[in-house]
Amino acid sequence: MSGRLYGVGTGPGDPELMTVKAVRLLREAPVVARFCKAGRLGNAGTTVADLLRADVVMEELAYPVTTELPCGSPEYRDAITGFYEEAASRLAVHLAAGRDVVVLSEGDPLFYGSYMHLHRRLAPRFGAEVVPGVTGMAACWAAAGVPIAQGDDMLAVLPGTLDQDKLAERLALADAAVIMKVGGNLPKIRRALEQAGRLGEALYVERASQPGQKVMALAARDPALPAPYFSIILVPGWRGLS
Repeated sequence: MSGRLYGVGTGPGDPELMTVKAVRLLREAPVVARFCKAGRLGNAGTTVADLLRADVVMEELAYPVTTELPCGSPEYRDAITGFYEEAASRLAVHLAAGRDVVVLSEGDPLFYGSYMHLHRRLAPRFGAEVVPGVTGMAACWAAAGVPIAQGDDMLAVLPGTLDQDKLAERLALADAAVIMKVGGNLPKIRRALEQAGRLGEALYVERASQPGQKVMALAARDPALPAPYFSIILVPGWRGLS
């Protein structure tokens, strides 16, 4: 019999924010795969480090590119597509040999997660199961202590990689918004929020649930400071507090 593929959400970084099912699978898994930069443990790897078997086989899936190339460029697409094909082939060897494989996914596996690229390639051939995880955005609004949406509010989840005018257009239409993929896009995001008349409402949350967590009004944050990968912008809804 072939092994089973599990896409396991490890949550936003606090090990206590993983599901009971995720913890059980991680303690039992003979093979664990983690996406990361080459030579680095990665956030998900750090989160689960104390849960793994002593004899676990760790498959490091190191990205060939991250931010070095524009994500829409042919060079980026070729590099990342080849990477996912090679990663799926490596894990297929374990699955074909009857070994279950747990793939770590920061937040939730099917929400901006790299796991979904493996799922598309491997689920048709092997049994596969997705274990949901607490998303980074949920950890951010919990850290900020603000209701994000209520009643008929429309919530938009926007990638900060959109161009400024598209961001501003969508921000102006939404009652509430979450902006992901902040990092080096922060100056553009600030301009888009200002263009949409929403800068005064925006909150900046950094490393939610992790050591070094920060929550502040985006307008009060020094615009010259770089934003780390684990940062999200919130524009809370529910203006009519009832």
